[in-house]
Amino acid sequence: MKTETETLLPEVRRIARAAGAAIMEVYARDFDVEVKDDKSPLTEADLAAHRVIAAGLTALEPALPVLSEESGVPDYAERTQWQSYWLVDPLDGTKEFIKRNGEFTVNIALISDHEPILGVVYAPARELEYYGTSNDGAWKIAADGKPGRISVGAGDGPARIVGSRSHRGASLDAFLENVGDYEMVPMGSSLKFCVVAEGGADIYPRLGPTNEWDTAAAHAVLTAAGGDVVQLDGQSLRYNAKEPLLNPYFLAIGDTCRDWARYVEA
Repeated sequence: MKTETETLLPEVRRIARAAGAAIMEVYARDFDVEVKDDKSPLTEADLAAHRVIAAGLTALEPALPVLSEESGVPDYAERTQWQSYWLVDPLDGTKEFIKRNGEFTVNIALISDHEPILGVVYAPARELEYYGTSNDGAWKIAADGKPGRISVGAGDGPARIVGSRSHRGASLDAFLENVGDYEMVPMGSSLKFCVVAEGGADIYPRLGPTNEWDTAAAHAVLTAAGGDVVQLDGQSLRYNAKEPLLNPYFLAIGDTCRDWARYVEA
């Protein structure tokens, strides 16, 4: 499967943009907001993007399962049989979508042997796209339509830390206090990973709950750009390796020369 990522990538990017167009149709008008069982918001844009992506990926590779935030989660006994599958968040940053601040994304990842080997992150309101594969590095396309290769950077000044606009807690506050001198880069959705991937921040510490579909596509972009996403024990974040789809707390790292885990309180 790893040798096929460059073949699949152009069509996955097209599907992500089609989903983004469906989202923007809703974004341009009034829309209702529902609340799911886990208390997270849901809009018709989430569902419209899901339908576009599920249909597109199924047509592209009929043999590969599609696991989306907006679809049912198969039993773990079934999922253990998956060597490769698509992992999708049709609209990450629904709270940002509702606020109309543009910081929401379409996320499509290809998982193989528990690792994200292809990822596309598309922010339709910003006409901004990030994508990467384990074979060919990471790329960014801005509104001018020109692709440019991206890579992580190593800051030599205050630590540059990207954090959520919608989620903050005592654990992150303690981390920031332990780091000492830092600059905070506020950002919503999976764009936080992408800021790190393009060298705009040194680390994104996520010391709160996330699901696997929240992280997979941007994880692929960040690792393709030379970064890493690790659990607090230093092990790489893995996918479909356990029954619940909740991620452990993690650090999305660009500047890998620094021991960031020592700033996390036990």
